[in-house]
Amino acid sequence: MAAKKPEEMTNEELLKNEVLFKTIIYLLLFFAILLLALGIWLTIVKKQFSALTVIPLSLGIIVMVNANTLKTLQKEKKSRGL
Repeated sequence: MAAKKPEEMTNEELLKNEVLFKTIIYLLLFFAILLLALGIWLTIVKKQFSALTVIPLSLGIIVMVNANTLKTLQKEKKSRGL
């Protein structure tokens, strides 16, 4: 399924996607912070590097992509006066 551009979405789809992207961003941030804290804690306790400290970096990139998409959705929402 190809993703629609915000200009092609209906008002309902636009509002639904905005809520969806906000939820995704908050969940990814929560888990990134949790994994980073766990990775640092394991690194300190076991005194060796843990791979869990790398995973939050990749989640951060995904958060940035989703944040850019959310900004685009909000811009389109504002242009429609919703």
